[in-house]
Amino acid sequence: MAVESRYADDPDTAADFRRLAELPDGPAKEHLRGQIICAWLPMAHRLAARYRNRGETLEDLRQVAAVGLVNAVDRYDPAVARAFAPFAIPTITGEIKRHFRDRMWSVHVPRRIQNLRNAVRLATAELAAAGVPTSLARLAEHTGLSEDEVRQGNEALHGFTALSIDAEVAAGDGDVLLGDSLGVVDEGFDLVLDREAARSGINCLAEREKRVLYLRFFADLTQSAIAAELGVSQMHVSRLMAESCRRIREHAMREPVARRKSPDTGRPRTV
Repeated sequence: MAVESRYADDPDTAADFRRLAELPDGPAKEHLRGQIICAWLPMAHRLAARYRNRGETLEDLRQVAAVGLVNAVDRYDPAVARAFAPFAIPTITGEIKRHFRDRMWSVHVPRRIQNLRNAVRLATAELAAAGVPTSLARLAEHTGLSEDEVRQGNEALHGFTALSIDAEVAAGDGDVLLGDSLGVVDEGFDLVLDREAARSGINCLAEREKRVLYLRFFADLTQSAIAAELGVSQMHVSRLMAESCRRIREHAMREPVARRKSPDTGRPRTV
């Protein structure tokens, strides 16, 4: 049974595959298996070369293609498949595409969006080769996708590789680093939530207790200075503060969800 080769230098391993299928497990079978894999490595390398310049080194692509070749050799049954090359090529290319899909994206992109990206990228190249200007509507017409799907595919084109935060980006007054333009977490948001949670409890305190808390936490006075201003002992100020904080905390625990009117609708909303 002759192997149908796509290239003149593809090996004829039909007899080797038949012998491999007949051999029992052992050193002789492993040796023959290794010889077949080495014989077909040039084909795997040719397939890997088709995917160069896509963000992965050719050497790594060749290794991935070799993994696909090994899987093809192990799965090939000469009694079922007519030739090895037509059987192995989809297995090897599938392994390479799976490598790009699972390992090369800087951010996670769903499979559906990846397929849209590939369709948009191919359509863009075809239109450019034909000298046709590309636009959202033209790409949608060429691919048979909706304009929204084309837009998603275009956005996914930028998800394959990440831009370093040390990269320079254009700004109004010149180039700045991307990291300098990124926002930061505003710790004031947590403070707002804490104040809102404590508000109702503070309103239930006596005026003297409110005064003590104001002088300590807003005027930043020491307990001794507060005691001197109010004419009481420092120990008494300490007890007032401890008792006031305990009552505020218990009040917030009893009412974990505050409801107040929305400024837009006037209806109650959950905060």
